[in-house]
Amino acid sequence: MTSWLTVRRGDAPLIVSFPHTGTEIPAEYDSRLVSPWLARKDADWWIDKLYDFAAGLGATTIHTAISRTVIDVNRNPTGVSLYPGQATTELCPTTTFDGEPLYKAGAELDPAEVPERRALYFDPYHAAIEQEIARLRQIHPTVVIYDCHSIRSVIPRLFEGELPNFNIGTNSGTSCDPALTAAVEADCDATKFNRVTNGRFTGGWITRRHGDPKSGVHTIQMELACRGYMPETLGPVGEGEWPTAYDPAYARPMREALTAILNSCLHFARQET
Repeated sequence: MTSWLTVRRGDAPLIVSFPHTGTEIPAEYDSRLVSPWLARKDADWWIDKLYDFAAGLGATTIHTAISRTVIDVNRNPTGVSLYPGQATTELCPTTTFDGEPLYKAGAELDPAEVPERRALYFDPYHAAIEQEIARLRQIHPTVVIYDCHSIRSVIPRLFEGELPNFNIGTNSGTSCDPALTAAVEADCDATKFNRVTNGRFTGGWITRRHGDPKSGVHTIQMELACRGYMPETLGPVGEGEWPTAYDPAYARPMREALTAILNSCLHFARQET
């Protein structure tokens, strides 16, 4: 693997994907950006810490250290929007979720740069997922891919009001068996947190590209509202106040819920034939 792509192999029928926790921005891109903070503002903060128990369950984890500002490995590589008619960011984002420009005037992203970034960072990430699916399918008839995400709870440009704590995405029911969705929903409903299934977020490219229930590969995306696991001021945030520090005590209830969820994913995979 490369220095920015980390695959930790387990033998359980579960792949846990971390596509948006990276904050590394190569120097050739960094100098053109408005600010280091703005370029990292929309990272899925602390999600890798929150799920660091996954390896102990025998799961395979796949993580990119590259910031989504360089390229978003959870977008359609052709550039087609995953959510037509709704605000979102591109394969190579030019704005933050709040609509703030990422690039300095006169140093904007050239569309001709996108294929190179795709070859360097996007394609290897998905190749790693495919390799781990193939490896685990030699051991297990059923494999679950669990795609980890988080987002600030209130972003008016992207959605109305306050986002539920748990946002389950299954590409509107096509990326995994309904029994897996029901098991994850039950775990969410057993907590103090609220949830929605296939609401504003129905699953990104990872969920849509790799989910193939008929072939024994079930994918599910979990988008967490940040307030469920880290202190969060609802609404606009400024430099110096975001992200807040990771607090294990604050995160414990969410971490316990996520442990139950990943165990349900494993149970589903081991029972499914």
